[in-house]
Amino acid sequence: VSTQSTWDFFSFMVDLINFQDKDPFAEDKDDTVGLAHGNVHIRVQQRNGRKSITTVQGLNEELDLKLILKEIKKNFCCNGSIVTDPELGTIIQLQGDQRENVKKFLLSEGLVEKNKLKLHGF
Repeated sequence: VSTQSTWDFFSFMVDLINFQDKDPFAEDKDDTVGLAHGNVHIRVQQRNGRKSITTVQGLNEELDLKLILKEIKKNFCCNGSIVTDPELGTIIQLQGDQRENVKKFLLSEGLVEKNKLKLHGF
């Protein structure tokens, strides 16, 4: 086998590879509407004494956060609010340590994938 014929074969294969529609270096676009694109962080922060606050950060901005907050407040008998931070985005704050409750709620409603959910705290 001559080196010229080998080179022609590899040149032909390279040309075939270049006809692919997908750019291998382009980032994949996620078409899942409603799911969080990055990690969702659930944290608990100690206030004073026995009081604490649970924060949920990283939910998709396309979701109706007011409706999610309303359901969490109704299901877990706690008060809460939505806070907008210029650096961190929209954050849901809840009274008390609601980490496990919020985790179960988000997973059961299909709002977050299990591998993208991060629990922080004690």
